[in-house]
Amino acid sequence: MPRPPRNVPRTPPACSNAHPLRCHHAFLLLLLLPSPLLLLLLAPSSASPRHWETTTALMAPPRWKSGDGRRRLLLLLCCCLLAFPCHAQQVTTNVSHRSDQGIHSFVGTYGINYGRIADNLPPPSDVVRLLKLARIRNVKIYDADHTVLDAFRGSGLNLVVAIPNEFLKDMAANPSKAMDWLNENVQPYYPSTRIVGITVGNEVLGGGDTGLAEALVGAVVNVHDALRMLRLDAKIELSTPHSEAVFANSYPPSACVFKDDLMVYLRPLLDFFSKTGAPFYVNAYPFLAYMSDPSHIDINYALFKPNAGIVDPKTNLKYDNMFEAQLDAAYFALEKAGYPGMEVRVAETGWASAGDATEAGAGMPNAVTYNRNLRKRLFLRKGTPYRPDRVAKAYIFALFNEDLKPGPTTERHYGLFKPDGSVSINIGLKGLVPSSATGAPTPPSLRVRALGWIVHYSAALLPCTLIFLALAT
Repeated sequence: MPRPPRNVPRTPPACSNAHPLRCHHAFLLLLLLPSPLLLLLLAPSSASPRHWETTTALMAPPRWKSGDGRRRLLLLLCCCLLAFPCHAQQVTTNVSHRSDQGIHSFVGTYGINYGRIADNLPPPSDVVRLLKLARIRNVKIYDADHTVLDAFRGSGLNLVVAIPNEFLKDMAANPSKAMDWLNENVQPYYPSTRIVGITVGNEVLGGGDTGLAEALVGAVVNVHDALRMLRLDAKIELSTPHSEAVFANSYPPSACVFKDDLMVYLRPLLDFFSKTGAPFYVNAYPFLAYMSDPSHIDINYALFKPNAGIVDPKTNLKYDNMFEAQLDAAYFALEKAGYPGMEVRVAETGWASAGDATEAGAGMPNAVTYNRNLRKRLFLRKGTPYRPDRVAKAYIFALFNEDLKPGPTTERHYGLFKPDGSVSINIGLKGLVPSSATGAPTPPSLRVRALGWIVHYSAALLPCTLIFLALAT
């Protein structure tokens, strides 16, 4: 279903993951070494017959010959290495999966939009601290504010900055404007501020501004050319987020196509992004779809709650949540347009915690349910029914409630956090200050996942020890 028109544009005016192989080296050795080392310690190279008899009665160790120290160390090394193939395979798989995605602009699957149309937000330095407490690594802003760029220096957080819509016409007409923007907003900060992406405009197509739509491709090309001259084109990803207004139809997912009148702008844009390896970014809001037609859409389907789901009559694929259906609708539209290999990522998604009486579904319970279930879904690191090999990734809207946003009440109540840094929509994230917000604790699946590696290495310990004993005897 096409996204309903917004009362205000989403574009404001100028306004998690160390490498597992490194993280767990110490724990791996602690788990693997005890049994083999114990055998080595209890198997001296020169021992009296009486000592051997006593030891044999206790545990029957292998009968080492004098001077077998090298052999013992070799066997011990083999046992340690036996635990690595499974883990190394996982690392290799992750690397190969990322290698076909071009620039590594997104770590994991979960990110957040940091909007700042408010007069009561904490300083950016506190925001960096909040993001680290919440363990959110991917952040997207709607401009290139220098106080934010300064605060993110050395933080290790991935930051996507934006060129607002009002700059596009000048950049399309004059390539030097693109270079000027990069020299002012990227060059002085990169790489100490980890700028991994630039969004050129926001929801430009489908908004009715023909002049802006005509300028989009030219602006993207000129910014890319400027990045290439600065030798940053392979390090910073260019993209532009779209609303669902670019689709003529999105239900069922297999029926989704782009609007014919927008293809004159979309075709060269998609051609360009297919060459650079950039994903197709879409703002996907099950909340807005439900709010536009609550009498025909099951709210449980929009909230990831148990429901009958839908079956696409053409593909026979079943969808039990609207989020995945919206992603697959975009995949079908891209495939029909001739871009079956392009990845789809969600630039915005969220659920308002408060709204006007006419805004169906808005409210804290639904906001908690959607955001909690979405986070659980993203942490599964899986694809969609139609693209099971493409892991779903999304930026949540938004980090804070923004009190100066115009429009209906919902516009000011998407934030996971309140302006003072306390939790607003409680999905188990930590805030800067204690909060009495109601909601669910951290999902058990997330806690289990955090300790899953222990099971992996514990399972490797037993066969390694048995192999050690077999080789030693």
